[in-house]
Parts: sequence; C-alpha cells; structure tokens
Amino acid sequence: MQLSERIGRRIKLQDLHVLMAVVQAGSMRKAAAHLNTTQPSVSRSIAELEEAVGVPLLDRSPQGVEPTAYGRALIDGGAAMFDDLRQTVKNIELLADPEAGEIRVGATPPLTASFVSSVANRLARRLPRIVFHLVAMSTDKIYNELGERNLDLLIARRLGTIADERHSFEFLFDDPYRVVAGAQNPWARRRSIRLAELINESWTLPPPESPPGALARETFRVSGLEYPRTTVFTLNSEARMNLLATGNFLTILPASALRFPTRLPELKVLPVELPIPPVAIGVVTLKNRMLSPVAPLFTEHAREVAKELVKKK
Repeated sequence: MQLSERIGRRIKLQDLHVLMAVVQAGSMRKAAAHLNTTQPSVSRSIAELEEAVGVPLLDRSPQGVEPTAYGRALIDGGAAMFDDLRQTVKNIELLADPEAGEIRVGATPPLTASFVSSVANRLARRLPRIVFHLVAMSTDKIYNELGERNLDLLIARRLGTIADERHSFEFLFDDPYRVVAGAQNPWARRRSIRLAELINESWTLPPPESPPGALARETFRVSGLEYPRTTVFTLNSEARMNLLATGNFLTILPASALRFPTRLPELKVLPVELPIPPVAIGVVTLKNRMLSPVAPLFTEHAREVAKELVKKK
C-alpha cells in the first residue's frame, strides 16, 4: 500500500493535534495535562502517527522531546491543514449568512490608525455585522504572524524577493515620508526649508535601531548630515504627534498617517525635500491559502480608499 493510501485511511486529525501539542509543550507529560488526557493516550497517538507515515516523528531524551525533520514537516503541513479546515467551516457558516464574518488584518501602528481604520470603517458601514481584528505591530512581527496564519492579510510594504516566494503583494499606493511640526511651531510659517536648517531643532524620532529609525538615520546620512539632536525617542506615532502639538518638536512621519485625521492635533507638513523614495504599500497574503470571503471584500474597499488617497495628493 502506498504512503498516500496509508495516510488517507489511517491518519487521524486528533493524533495530529496531539503531536502538535506535544511539540509545543516539549514533553508528553505536559501535553497530556494540557489536553486533559493521560500520558499513555498521548504516547499511543504518537505511535499510531509514526506507524501511519512510516518514519520517526520525535526525538526523545531525558530533557523532553523534539520533532525530527519528518515531524517538523508533518507539523507544518498540519498547521496549514487545520487553518484551511477552520476557514472552510467559517465559509460554510457564511453561506447561510454572507453579510457576517470576521477578518484579522495586520499593519504597522501608523497604518492601522490611519488607512486600515478608514477601510474598516467604510466596510463596517456597508456590512455592520462583520467583526474586524486590527493588529498593530512592527513590519517584521506582522509578517511573522501572517506566516503563522494568525492574520488573514496585511496592509504593509513588500519585504523583498525572498518574502515574495511565499507572499502575494497587490500594490495600493506610494507612501512618502514628510517632516512634520505642530501648527504653532515657528517653522510652520516658512515656505521653503532645507533639511540642514533643522538639524539643531528638538526632534522626536523612532529609536535608531528600529526600521523606522534606520530610515530616518539614512535620510540624514544621504543628505550629508549628522543625526539630529533627538529629545524623545519613541516608536509610538501618537506620542510623537502629541509632542508636535506643543510646537516644540519636529518628526518624520509617513504621509498616510496625516491623511485620515480623527482626533489628531493640528499638524503642519514642512516644505522639506527628503532624499528617500516613497514606500510602496499593498495588500499582502500568503500564497495558496484559503481565505475568508471577508478578505476580498476588505481588499476591494482598500482599493477604493487608496484611489481616494492618490486623488488627494
């Protein structure tokens, strides 16, 4: 009997679930406690799985268990299978009620507070029973969450060629960076400013070791300038905007963060040319993954908001 036939007849979802629990817990005893079952029952499930696939799935030692290469491959496939199965059940539910559902969207904090919130608001007005989970994290973290299938899609920049092998990217808009001040800042009245003129002002910027901070550092380096005197380092864009409102600080922000004001303080984009290209923002999904019917609806509305964003430039 071929391996595929053995798997089709003998592998059990429950046994695969047990294997994933054992690897996550690091031992059969801990997994048994987590699953509210006995250790012999867990051992039996693992043995039946190993018999079904014909290879060892776990390396056992006094310190616990680790998946073999075969076990890791089965766990990776199992995670995708359970994810697709969950989504299939959701899709079946939506067949009976196509105007309900939920979606998990990841983005950086500035994009979540601006563009993504606007998309969610527009779709929620049309289909008020949809539930949105908006997850705001750094770019690398939301990509990891997408890879773990904890998010349906991202509104984010493209990571690069390697990431493109796993991800689909649909371009939405270019997001340039701007120097921003509070409306009461004396620089807000100037019609033309060189970046070098601002080097000795008080700045609030992301930490230099963070991706946004590295971008700011590169901006000054390409301009032939030292990093400016930074009074407050923070990744929190809302905190930086509140500091700008005092009239005492400058910062660098993506333009999209300023185009969807809700309760933002009065801010002013300064007429400064920055020597960095805009960042391409788009919809990012995992290739060959089944998604909720809400995902294409969210993408459709994201396209609409992006078109309006481009017209306002």
